[in-house]
Amino acid sequence: MPQAAALPVRQAAAHTDGALSDPIPEDPIPSGLGLTVEEFATFPKSEPTPAPTDPRLMRWARINYIGDVPDGSGRKFVPDLNGKLYLLKDGVQQIYLDVGATFAPQFFSGAGMGQGFGFVTFHPEFKKNGIFYTVHTERASSATKPTDMPPQAGTLYHGVVTEWTADDPSASTFHGSSREILRLGFAGQIHGIQQIDFNPTAKRGSKDYGLLYVAVGDGGKGVGNTEPQTLSVPYGKIFRIDPRAGNSAGGKYGIPADNPFVGRPGALGEIYAYGMRDPHRFSWDPAGRHRMFLGHIGEKSIESVYEVTAGANFGWSEREGAFVFDKTTSDPCNRLHPLPADDAKNGYTYPVAAYDHNPPPGWNCTSDVGRGISGGFVYRGRNAPELRGKYLFGDIVTGRVFYTNEREMKVGAKPAQIYELMVYDQTGKRVTTQDLAGDARVDFRFGRDSAGELYILSKANGKIWKVTGTRRFADCDAGHTRVSNVTRAEDWTPVTPAKWQFPGKEVVLAEAGESRPGPRRPFEYAVLSAGPKFGSVQVDGEVRLDTPVEVTNRDVIVVFGYQSDTQFYYAHLSTDNTIYPHNGIFAVNNADRVRIEDQWDAVRSRGAKPAVTDEQWHQVRVKHCTDSGEIAVYVDGAKTPLMTAVDTTFTSGRVGFGSFDNIGRLRDLKVTGTRVND
Repeated sequence: MPQAAALPVRQAAAHTDGALSDPIPEDPIPSGLGLTVEEFATFPKSEPTPAPTDPRLMRWARINYIGDVPDGSGRKFVPDLNGKLYLLKDGVQQIYLDVGATFAPQFFSGAGMGQGFGFVTFHPEFKKNGIFYTVHTERASSATKPTDMPPQAGTLYHGVVTEWTADDPSASTFHGSSREILRLGFAGQIHGIQQIDFNPTAKRGSKDYGLLYVAVGDGGKGVGNTEPQTLSVPYGKIFRIDPRAGNSAGGKYGIPADNPFVGRPGALGEIYAYGMRDPHRFSWDPAGRHRMFLGHIGEKSIESVYEVTAGANFGWSEREGAFVFDKTTSDPCNRLHPLPADDAKNGYTYPVAAYDHNPPPGWNCTSDVGRGISGGFVYRGRNAPELRGKYLFGDIVTGRVFYTNEREMKVGAKPAQIYELMVYDQTGKRVTTQDLAGDARVDFRFGRDSAGELYILSKANGKIWKVTGTRRFADCDAGHTRVSNVTRAEDWTPVTPAKWQFPGKEVVLAEAGESRPGPRRPFEYAVLSAGPKFGSVQVDGEVRLDTPVEVTNRDVIVVFGYQSDTQFYYAHLSTDNTIYPHNGIFAVNNADRVRIEDQWDAVRSRGAKPAVTDEQWHQVRVKHCTDSGEIAVYVDGAKTPLMTAVDTTFTSGRVGFGSFDNIGRLRDLKVTGTRVND
């Protein structure tokens, strides 16, 4: 029986009634690694049927996947939820099949986020047999066919899986026949049949070869829906069926004998795993044990990655992620609670990675906070060696891109650490996926070709970009001029010399600084006057805060790019990360300091993890690349930066050390960079 996954390291914030207000306090860590992407294709504008009223459906083209046709032709396929299936080769695209027109007037894509032509997958022997499968939606009021299983009460639409057989598999447009193999009735306009796919790692003759996996959502019936836990109904499940056999109840497909619930009274033999709300995207790792991973969209709090195994129960709606989900409370904002001590007896399978929504203060929890996971892939390609062994995924709405290490994704263990990836365009400029999409709502998806290379898609502008490699943030050659062993008083120019001591191997700020006239900026610091000014620079040293730990707003600063007392950058290293002036990267430019680093969340008033929380010595590295404006701050030898920023205000200057109104010290300072003549 699977063991309950441990909660993240930090204590989840709780209300007085035990409900969790911040179930996963640990945010994704900036990785310092970025994807380099180049534009690959743009698809024609398409319109939902009928015209929608929901602005989230008013996209340029609702493309939602890219993959290779498994025939060695090099052709790629791209489905558009609004009805068309495109083939793409050598930059030329054309309509292979118009699914929407084929099923008109029943076909509809004008209501519900996933409605329309949802997905397509090709049989592994498509080159010989010409067979592929699609899923689309039809209005229940206009559908003329009965569902294959009892529909949900108040059914609004049908989800339909169709088998197509091309007369000529090599043809550029479809001509052939089709047959329906599965039809389900859903009560809502969301969480229908999502992805359908074959396991690409299954070899001919293996038990999984040629079996079709079908992700079936819960129909969007809400928090009280018990159907995902009921094995006699299809909702909230992943099916595993044989589309070329006929031993199902309706005879349109087969049920593999080794499915986990075959022969259990009252259970559907089609079910492979269950307990899901919205099983959005799944994939198999091409290497190792070929594990199957699922990106699962949560209710109001948790976005999860699960390892999918036969018979697994992911808990919805008794659980959301690795938390108790209270369906009975009258307060919809406080539904999540810690797991009970005896939870293992329930046998739920918990996420191998997860992040929470982090809603802003005062958020109306009955509305959409704007988060939703799009599952991805374990990368085993060649173009980006630094990504190998990493499971990449993203957030549909914000377009943030994440990864976890596949080797850390273990059922029953602490969830794997999530890292955030940056994105660079083909010119080498750091961008966001929102920049690429030209919209704050990205509608982000991942795709993968047969070589294991990755693509990112956006419905906002109908574009696809290919991931061509990776780039390390602030990875410039800072230079070769080096300054060290600078601990004498004559090496430094303090704001207030009387507050400083130079005992030999340390630079000591012995008295707290005081506010000074002019722009808001650090009160007391000393500038390194020994050596030259630097352009690109790397500052290494050890810092210690001497102010007692009982003081919550303790800080030291590392100055760089110093031009004058009112023009410089500084990295603020603090025990607090909850207010604007603390624990960040700042620019002072003849005006009050401005926070410039990526990690600050102004809505939640939270920054990067506190840099210094004790009275011990801590290694600090500040790297500034003036050509790109990239700035990275590392603490205690970490391989990933604590803070990152891009700013080109100052392209040269001196370095320094100080604080606002605390005391501390510096030792083992080494400055390496490019000399700039005065």
